[in-house]
Parts: sequence; C-alpha cells; structure tokens
Amino acid sequence: MKSIFRKSVWLKNLDVITKHNLEADLGHHSFRLGMNEYGDMTTEEATAMLNGVRGSGFVNGSTFLPPNNLKLPKTVDWRKEGYVTPVKNQRRCGSCWAFSAIGALEGQHFRKTGKLVALSEQNLIDCSKENLGCFIGLMDNAYKYISRNGGIDTEESYQYIGKKDTCKFQQSHVGATCTGFVRVTNGELNLQKAVASVGPISVAIDASRPSFHLYKEGVYDEEACSRLMSLIHAVVVVGYGTFQGKDYWLVKNSWGTSWGMEGYIMMSRNKDDQCGISSHALYPTV
Repeated sequence: MKSIFRKSVWLKNLDVITKHNLEADLGHHSFRLGMNEYGDMTTEEATAMLNGVRGSGFVNGSTFLPPNNLKLPKTVDWRKEGYVTPVKNQRRCGSCWAFSAIGALEGQHFRKTGKLVALSEQNLIDCSKENLGCFIGLMDNAYKYISRNGGIDTEESYQYIGKKDTCKFQQSHVGATCTGFVRVTNGELNLQKAVASVGPISVAIDASRPSFHLYKEGVYDEEACSRLMSLIHAVVVVGYGTFQGKDYWLVKNSWGTSWGMEGYIMMSRNKDDQCGISSHALYPTV
C-alpha cells in the first residue's frame, strides 16, 4: 500500500511539472519544474521533513554596516572566487539551519585564511543544544554554539549521517572558528550590499510551495511565496545577477544536486522581498 501511495504522489507531481512547463513554454512562467529525489513526497510531507527553521532570532549579534562608498557590481558569484564548497544533501532531516550556517561560515573562513574547508553540519546537529537536530534550529544559535565551543569540526572528521546522534566533537579536528554573527537589516538592498562586500550570506526563506520543491531551472518567481509569515527553510545566498531581464539571487540549497540547477536556484530579486529572502539574513564573524 505504501508503494502504491508513493507512486500516486509521484504521478501527481509529474502532472504538476508537465502542466507548469507547458505554461512556461507559452511564456507564463520564468522558471521550469523537474522531477527530483523528493518527487514521491507531498508538499506537506516535504515541508515538514525538509524545512527546519522556526522562531525568531537575533537576540544578540551586531548589525551590518556596509563599507563607505561601496560600488555594487552588477553580478556576484562567490563560487568563482573559491568561497563555496560543493552542494551537500541534508537528506530527509530538517537540518537546513545547520547547512545554511555552515555554508556562510565556510565562506568567511575562506575569506580570512584563503583555505576552503568543508565543515561539519553533523557536529551542529549533535552538539548544539539550543537547536533541535532534525526538527528545529536557528543559524543564530549555531554560531553561538561554535563561538562558545571554540570551533567546529571538519566534515571529513565528523561526517553527516542525517539524524541526531551523541555529540562527538573533538578539539583536535576543528576546521574553523567564529566569534559571533552579524545580522543584515531587512531589505533587499541591504542584502545585496552584504553579499557584494562580505561573501555568502545565511538566510531564511519561505519554501512551502510545490513549485519550490519541484524547481528545476530559471528565475523562481512565485507570487504566492510569503514575505515573512513562512520563513521555514534556510539556505545560502552566494551571489546575484540578472538573467533574461529578471534580477535574481543565486542561492545554494542543501537538497542534493538532483534538485534545481545542480543544487542551486535563482530566486527573484527586487520583487518586494519575495519569499522573505532578506527578512532573516546573517553571517558569522571569524
């Protein structure tokens, strides 16, 4: 019975993909959908299992101040500058908060040392007590843990298993440290300034729509995407630009390379903060 249900969900999602892409061919959408490893999950299941950001943060942390006379480039892609590790996969665990926090820290560690080191999300899931593993977490709390703990282990020494386990942190395996975090004030211009001058930025977004779970390519422009009420998923903004006349944020997800553009999505920029992308943005200090 379970396999029959999964097949029916997969077929329903395939219908959604086919209908949307036919409409895209007619010019009604700026993005296309495609089947991925989560195609046998309903929207409700995917939202419950893959999204793990809840609550409000920023109890502490300083506020981002852009450099004086900052000239914003038209395009930024920190992948080309060596700041970004390969796309990872949180699997069916709501640990997006850990992947988002780690992604921004990997970038800041590279900025400081010139060395790109893959860091351990599993370390955060197991040991960050202010977060709840595969259920709920905040990037703010992740940075607080790393700061108090004296660092975070490398991914090589503390590998991902996709579920919460006992804490196995070892100081001898620390790959990076952080002293705290900086919050970016709401607003897409502020986020653009932070991305351009700092590097990859950790953000929370609304990822509750079927179109997000099944996204394949193009500039994601979803009018139904909330600006603030459903910030349930955490990702990393690694750049921005313009594609076929539409401004976008270049976003690294943690759902593996079968999702989206080999794990990335171009999300609408300068569209009234669509999906709330600038509403909860921060980066670690190292």
